[in-house]
Formats: sequence, C-alpha cells, structure tokens
Amino acid sequence: MDIVLTALQSGIASLASYLAAHVLLCLVPAFFIAGALSALVPQQSIVRFLGPAAPKWVAYPAAAGAGSLLAVCSCTVQPLFAGIYSKGAGLGPAITFMFFAPAANILALSYTGVALGADFAIARLVLSLVFGIGIGMIMALIFHRSDTVRLDNAAAFESGEGISRQTLIFLGALIVLLVGGTLKVDSLTTPLLSVELPWAAAVAIQNALNVLVPIDLIKGDEGLSVQGVILIGMLGLIALTAWRGLGKVDDGFTRLTFVSLGLIAATLIFAALGIVTNDTGLVVTLSGRTLVVAAMLASLWPLSSRFEVWDIQQWLWETWRFVKMIFPLLIVGVFAVGVIRMFIRPEWVQAIAGSNSVLANMAGVVFGVFMYFPTLVEVPIAKMFLSLGMHPGPLIAYLMADPELSLQSILITSAIIGKLKAWTYVGLVAVFSTLAGLTYGAWTDGTSISTVALGFVAFIAVLFGALHYMDKRQHAAPAL
Repeated sequence: MDIVLTALQSGIASLASYLAAHVLLCLVPAFFIAGALSALVPQQSIVRFLGPAAPKWVAYPAAAGAGSLLAVCSCTVQPLFAGIYSKGAGLGPAITFMFFAPAANILALSYTGVALGADFAIARLVLSLVFGIGIGMIMALIFHRSDTVRLDNAAAFESGEGISRQTLIFLGALIVLLVGGTLKVDSLTTPLLSVELPWAAAVAIQNALNVLVPIDLIKGDEGLSVQGVILIGMLGLIALTAWRGLGKVDDGFTRLTFVSLGLIAATLIFAALGIVTNDTGLVVTLSGRTLVVAAMLASLWPLSSRFEVWDIQQWLWETWRFVKMIFPLLIVGVFAVGVIRMFIRPEWVQAIAGSNSVLANMAGVVFGVFMYFPTLVEVPIAKMFLSLGMHPGPLIAYLMADPELSLQSILITSAIIGKLKAWTYVGLVAVFSTLAGLTYGAWTDGTSISTVALGFVAFIAVLFGALHYMDKRQHAAPAL
C-alpha cells in the first residue's frame, strides 16, 4: 500500500509541477495558434507548401524550417501539428515538422551548444534534420494510400486566394506571445521592477508545498510554488467558464465567452510575473517578459476586430476543440510518467549506457520515453548524466528521443493520426535515434571523422535512394 501511495504522490507531483511551470506560457498560446491555423488560414496556403502535390524539396525543408523557429517542447508542438495536419498538410511534412521542432529548434541548439559543446549541437542539428526528413518520407510512403484518401480534396485548393495580410499579422502576434513567454534571453528575464508584499504565512505555505511536491531535478520535478498553486486554480476557473464560453461560441458570444477570455489573459500575465517567497512574504518581479506578454495580449483585441465575427467564433471554437482533444491526454500522460519513473533508478541507466553499444543507445531512447523533461530541461539533465559516465552516443540518442517519444506525446499523436501511424512513428524514431547515437558515439570513440562522415553519407544515400525508388514504384503502380 505504501508503494501505491508513493507512486500516486509521484504522479500528482509530476502533474502539479508541470502544470504550474510549463503549460501556460507555451501550451496555451500554441492552442490559439493551432485554432487560428485551422479557422483563419485558407487550406490552399498549407497545401501549396506542405500538401501532397508540393515538391519534396520544398515541402520537407519548409516543414523543418518552420519547426526550427519555434522554441517549443513536444507537448506544445502537438496542437501545431494537429493544426497543419487538419488543414491539408501531407503526413510526411507534418511528421518532419513535429519531429524537428522540439528536437532542433534554435533555442534548443543554442542551449545544447553552451551546456554540452558545439559538437553536440552540430550533431543534434544534422542528425535531427536528416533523420527527421527521412522519417517523414518513410511515413508518407508507408501510409501513402490512406493519406491520399484523406487529402482527396486537397487538389482543389492548390490554387486560389492565399493567406491574407491581416491573418499573417494576427498569427505573428500569437507567435510573438508564444516566443516572448518562453524565450530565455536577458532582455526578457532581467527584472525591471520588484515589489515586496508582506505575508507572514507565505513561508509556511511554501514549506508545506515543498514537502507535498518536493523538488527533484533528477526526475525533472521542479516543485510547486505559491504562484504555481494560484495558477493551477486559475486554470480550473478557465476550464469551468470555457466549457460553455468557448465550447458553445459557434452559437454566438456569451458573457462566459468574455469571462473565460479575460481569465486566460489574466492567467498568462500572472504567469509572466516572477513571484518568489522570502522571510517576510512575497517578492513580485516585473520583467521584459511580463511587458511583452501583456502587450501582445492587448494587441489581439484590435487585431481580431478586423475579422468577421464568424471567423473569430470559429477561431475560438477550433481552439477549444484542440484543447478537448489534446489536454486530457496530456494530463494522463504526465501523471503516468510521474508514476512510472518512480520505479526507474537513474543509476540503472548509467550502468548500461556507459558504452556505445546498441543496448546502451536503446537505453538512452527508453530513458527518453519514461523520464520526459520539458524542452531545455533535458539539456542540463544530459550534462549531469554525461558527468556521471553516460557515453556521448547514448546521450545523443536520448536528446533525440526525449522530445519526441514521451508517453503523453505518444498518446496525443495517436489521437491525431491514429494508433497504427503513431506507433509506426514511435518505432522509426526509436530506430533512427539509436542509429544517431551509434554514429556520434563512434566518432567520440576515436573513429576518424572522414570514416564516420563517409559511412553516414553512404547510409543517407542508400536511404533516400531506396525512398526515391519506392516512391517511383508506388506512383507507377496502377490504381486498384
């Protein structure tokens, strides 16, 4: 019974620290971006660059390029993936986007270079780019027929009106809100103003929270602060009001619609504040991030007024649809990971991941599934394991698998594209992450860079040659 209670506490702690620390400033804007892509962006704009008729040399680099600009974790990229997939993007480019965005965005690469070295960052970029495109092309070939059925009407949208200027500006404001809320740069994080609020009970409350949800960096638990408790409460209020306020907005705006939107704005601004506990109470800090989040939220009202009322209703309804589809699975996945990883000892992984063997690299992949860390958090964790003796090869395998194969991501991907496609994707990511680790590990073990490069280029040539041949055979085959 004690084990069960401890496991449940671990799951609750994982969920509480995740909701308080990571959901709001990245995931909430991502849902609104996904809703805007679905409701406001003409289908032909997606189909033209990422659709089935788009040239591969355009579609796959475009998908990777879009992913490189978004500093998002695997959970945040899921709504964006669902948005472009539902608007007519081919399965292959959409998969490439979903793979590349959390693994090799600009921020993740920069942080990897600073913490682990430029060689790790370069390896992560090259391997993620090549294998991300390769996985996308393989998925497109395997599921060509089902994807063709899904996109039967896409050809009708290959021409026509493109995305409007007002939509681009609106999407830009949402993206700035997302990036401004998550990017870790001095201009955003430097305190501009601090105010002390006397509150005698603050220390006692924080101490109680530290006992209830202890900080454990090895497991990725960042604890729960007073601010985090308030944010979770505000999320609950948003859920109560948005259920009808946004869920029924296609029937018209109601008072609950504006209440829920006001709560969302207030919650994001509150999340952008820095609030810490000291001996006398709370210290509230206003930073550049607070100003950017508040300014972008304020800009959305006049920008949204340029659209037809029906368009805004559809945007909010599509946003809520993505929330209903993805957020419950995210909660279940984060809770389950918290329970499972309690039984996994980090030293076990270290013991079997100290060499560049197939088993060691597979261990790095499995560790990425059950010991999920939000984007950028996996980098200091990787640095810690490197110092404890993990081989650089399995470490690269972990860095590629961790943003892609978390349990909650698998559940969400299954809901979007179906179980068969999702588990095929999981298998491909596991195989390619293992190969990436073996390749990088061989170089760090002393194999000459020319030999490693020659082998890697030969593998890529064979892979893409086989894909090209299979693609030609598939298109030459008579329709059944």
